[in-house]
Amino acid sequence: MIAKSSIENLKNNLDVVDIISQFVQVKKAGANFKACCPFHGEKTPSFVISPSKQIYHCFGCGVGGDSIKFIMEYEKLSYPEAIEKLAAMVNFTLEYDNNTQNYDYKVIEKLNEYYVKLLSSKKEAYEYILSRGITNTSIEKFQIGFAPSSNETLNYLKSNFLNLAQAQDFGLIDNGQNGLYARFIDRITFPIYSLSSKLVGFGGRTISGHNAKYINSPQTKMFNKSRLLYGYNIAKQNVYSKKQIIITEGYLDVIMLHQAGFDNAVATLGTALTNDHLPLLNRGEPKVVVAYDGDKAGINAALKASIILSQNGFDGGVVIFGDGYDPADMVKDNKIEILNKMFSTPKPFVEFAISSQIEQFDIKNPNEKQKALSVLNEYLQTLSPIMQQEYAPYIASNLNINSSLVQVRNTTLQNAPTQINLSQIDIAELSIVKTIMENKQYIPLIQDTNIFTTHKAELIDVINNENQDKLRGLLLQDEIKLYTQDELKFQLIILTIPYYEMILQQIPSDTTLDVKTKMRKIREIKDKIVQLKKGKL
Repeated sequence: MIAKSSIENLKNNLDVVDIISQFVQVKKAGANFKACCPFHGEKTPSFVISPSKQIYHCFGCGVGGDSIKFIMEYEKLSYPEAIEKLAAMVNFTLEYDNNTQNYDYKVIEKLNEYYVKLLSSKKEAYEYILSRGITNTSIEKFQIGFAPSSNETLNYLKSNFLNLAQAQDFGLIDNGQNGLYARFIDRITFPIYSLSSKLVGFGGRTISGHNAKYINSPQTKMFNKSRLLYGYNIAKQNVYSKKQIIITEGYLDVIMLHQAGFDNAVATLGTALTNDHLPLLNRGEPKVVVAYDGDKAGINAALKASIILSQNGFDGGVVIFGDGYDPADMVKDNKIEILNKMFSTPKPFVEFAISSQIEQFDIKNPNEKQKALSVLNEYLQTLSPIMQQEYAPYIASNLNINSSLVQVRNTTLQNAPTQINLSQIDIAELSIVKTIMENKQYIPLIQDTNIFTTHKAELIDVINNENQDKLRGLLLQDEIKLYTQDELKFQLIILTIPYYEMILQQIPSDTTLDVKTKMRKIREIKDKIVQLKKGKL
């Protein structure tokens, strides 16, 4: 883990204006800077950056935060990834906790360079790549290489004084009965990158007729094939901008699709889509298109993927290739328009899941139809309430049964979180909230939150240090004043006097109090009002 002290030191070296201006055009606006928000389309700038407070806030869509939050949202990175990205941007050296092993990526990067140089000299491998329709531009873009014999790889590592222990940690070599050996032998190599664009492993295709046509690097601390997607490091910006990600089954599919302009294509690493992939697929909230082969294995994989994605609320659908074609073949045969139509009109996940599961049963047989209904009822109830209501008739229609037999779970929708109602603003109350946000030492001056009539919820949030993201915009609104301590006391007095006067009117009619208690409370409140009118809070 990155040391906390190192993160704090990094923050001290960051300037929010400098960071954001590397991604969007900013203009000076008084003490702050403004820009068109990069997170939603707008023509009039409402994205404000404060150099004094080192924060940003968009008054259009509500996003806001500091430099780290900006990089996380803009680049779709996790917190540690954003920290490392920022450190690289400002040339800051991070420190890691003693119990964290730091890996030197030099050994895998150098080996990849070696493999890339070898490809053009290995006639059989190079001609195979060209025969699949892959251009030299794509070879360079995806860094396609060639792994030679085990001895040649080992000799390269040793002659370049590369760390063999770290090569073993990356799964590049291993120790067998006859000593060290390379894992990738006589294979075309496809480098695989992590989410932070670190080279962490390889995919390899045999050219020597090995039984395993494709292999991947073994599971290591750096490489987890169930959490990575081939080509994502190249495709991610296009995924974010197009709001769509195309998931294929193979390396060549990805390369050829990119070559044809479908530069938002990626591939799973020889494994089915799993729940571990979902956080990655959710970055940028794109529509997901699962594009698999039409063989039995491809259809089964598409079914599993459609179930997982529909259960987790992903939008998109499934495309199945028939007649022995795959995406790479279609690009090679110049069927680009057909591909474009297929990717634009995938079969929705729920529809595909329902149809595919029905096809597993002979629904002409009543017993089989009952089994199909049981399976579909179970699946349907894993979906959101709205999706259940939407697709219950679809199941009934496809099974040709009465819709009452389709079971919909009785689930009430949770209320949406409360938002600040900006249609009714009390500037004085919000100015008090803003002042306390900036000066938490003034909180004891608030003796009763009930003096607020419009923004009591916001005041309580500040006192309890909750929902700060929702309130950040107050700090950047010039019309909401920042009080001095004396001004704050004066404003609190102005709000408190009418509140106490209202209580005075309510006490005589309070049936829960006896006469003696009523008299005492009236006397106490009158005394407080007198003190308040003298300027004492």
